[in-house]
Amino acid sequence: MARFCTAEEAVKDICEGMSIMIGGFLGVGTPDSLVQALVNQGTKNITIITNDSAFPGVGVGKLQDSKQINVLYTSYIGGHPDSGKCMENGDMKIVLTPQGTLAEQIRAGGAGLGGILTPTGVGTVVENGKQKIVVAEKTYLLEEPLKADIALIKAYKADTSGNLVYRFSARNFNPLMAMAAKTVIVEVEEIVPVGSIEPDYVATPGIFVDLLVKGGE
Repeated sequence: MARFCTAEEAVKDICEGMSIMIGGFLGVGTPDSLVQALVNQGTKNITIITNDSAFPGVGVGKLQDSKQINVLYTSYIGGHPDSGKCMENGDMKIVLTPQGTLAEQIRAGGAGLGGILTPTGVGTVVENGKQKIVVAEKTYLLEEPLKADIALIKAYKADTSGNLVYRFSARNFNPLMAMAAKTVIVEVEEIVPVGSIEPDYVATPGIFVDLLVKGGE
């Protein structure tokens, strides 16, 4: 059963050098209270795996603002001007990956797969340093799975066992990340008793969830 705590308590064990997956899409579906708690804590030199670096003062962009990120695995940095500057100056390592490939790498990590084969990026700079594999006369890139020490994700509703329901675009990276990290911390809008959620609505079973935080606390 998931344990309940505040956002500050949830992130207190996040240390320098840890890898952290953060859900959301340009700030939508991002666990804002958890990100803010991590900013307030000030933990530096962390590796972030996320769809994008959002915008200044928004979502993951707050960690960019506070210069806490050492390595960033992402698909888009155009919303935050400092991300591009840091990449050009060598102040931060940024691994840019096509969005669908990034999602599948996380899915592979959660499913225990050795990687995925994708034609996306063949013949471009994306293929640099990657193994090519030919299947049925078509060339693919072997993309390795992504895992993390911690996942900070956002869900709409949880029951007291940690079963999660998502809404709208929060269903993009959050459910994938819930399966790909050693410790999963979830910010939710509502917590209800076990049995209150129809089983068909559960997108992430509680077995994957370690800590639950009520949004805004």
